[in-house]
Amino acid sequence: MQENDGHDDKAAQIAERRKRYLELKAAGQTAGPKTLPPPTPRDAAAIDPSAVRERATLPGGWYWAGKVMRGEALRVLNASGTPGVSLFFWSAADTSERYNSADTIKVQWTSELRKGRVLFSDMGRPLFSIVEDTSGAHDTVVGGSTPISNAMKYGDDGLRSTRENILLCASKFGLGARDVAPVLTLFAPVFHGEDGRMAFKPDVVQPGDFVDLRAEMDLLVAVSNCPHPLAPDEVFNPGEVELIVHVLPPAGADDLCRTATAEAARGFENLDRHLRSV
Repeated sequence: MQENDGHDDKAAQIAERRKRYLELKAAGQTAGPKTLPPPTPRDAAAIDPSAVRERATLPGGWYWAGKVMRGEALRVLNASGTPGVSLFFWSAADTSERYNSADTIKVQWTSELRKGRVLFSDMGRPLFSIVEDTSGAHDTVVGGSTPISNAMKYGDDGLRSTRENILLCASKFGLGARDVAPVLTLFAPVFHGEDGRMAFKPDVVQPGDFVDLRAEMDLLVAVSNCPHPLAPDEVFNPGEVELIVHVLPPAGADDLCRTATAEAARGFENLDRHLRSV
């Protein structure tokens, strides 16, 4: 009888926790932004040359490792329309704090990353904010390419892959495989089909698409220019992308990324307390 009582208590706890989860989910989706801005026009948001600190052209298959400081933005300009540019990033002050794809989705109740959304660390603090975005076509679920995915897709596991590129970047910061988690891939319009499978939506990403990511703390950033594993390309031939690190005006109290959701606002409050303490 006692065993049954224990089982009933556990079932009641599970039911109560699920009820609370559904309540929080509904509240999050109701309170979430209903009017995020439309995509940034491709011919808009020119960068003042005097604001540019660093500019690099990243050939297809190659990688970039660098720093983006708080108050700066990293523009990833997809001049060629290549299907996927992957990133991973760490706090420069404490590399145990790093990008967390699961928390980025969970905190904002969505996997749709676009202008106005925030990229969170595993400590619940914003690392990057998406302040400009022409496509709204980004994936933080599937992950980047690997030698195995290249072998399956192209028949050649010796091709450059995001997994290897990100590890090479990490090594330049004195980090290793244990410091790398699932990546964010820009310009990757992944969707769920009716059969539950994920697929790549064609003709969404166009030459000239770009994303501006504003650093909310000093960051170490790794970028890999390799196609997304689900991209429909039959030949490994990624095009060039441009990376531009530039200074932004300070964010105001009404900044979209800080105010778009209650969860994001709490994340920034958490970040502000953290920055005051260090």
